[in-house]
Amino acid sequence: MRIALFEPEIAGNVGAVMRLGACLGVAVDLIEPMGFAWDDARVRRTAMDYIDEVEVARHADFAAFQATVAGARLILLTTKASRSLYDFDWRSGDILLLGKESGGVPPDVAAACDERIRIPIRAEVRSFNLATAAAIAAGEALRQSGRLPA
Repeated sequence: MRIALFEPEIAGNVGAVMRLGACLGVAVDLIEPMGFAWDDARVRRTAMDYIDEVEVARHADFAAFQATVAGARLILLTTKASRSLYDFDWRSGDILLLGKESGGVPPDVAAACDERIRIPIRAEVRSFNLATAAAIAAGEALRQSGRLPA
C-alpha cells in the first residue's frame, strides 16, 4: 500500500502524512508541484524524527508518478464520490490518492483512477483535513487487507 498526495499545498499536512506512513509502514508519494519548498521546516516539525522511518518518493508531475506505479490500482479519495471507503474491497497493493487541499484533482487525474471513494461524513460539513482523511482511509485499507501493524 502507498499514499500519494497530488500537488499538496500545506507543509504540515505532508509532514503528518509522512508520520502516518512511518507508523503504519506505508510509503508516501508526493506529486509535484507542491505549494511549499521541500526543505520547509514545517514538514520536519510535523513529521518529527519519523521522517527517517518512511519511504518517500517525489515525482515531477502526475505522468512521472503514473510511470512508476504500473499495475497497481489507483484509488482516489474524494468528496465527489458516492461509494463509501467502508464498502470498498481494498487490496494490499492499492495506492490511495488524495488531491490538493484547495481543490482535489483535475478531471483528467480523476479519470486515470481505477476507483473513487469517499469517507461518509455529516451533510453539515464539507470535508476532513487531508492528513486526517489519509489516516482514516489508510487504516481501513490496511485493516481489510490484513496489513495493520501488530
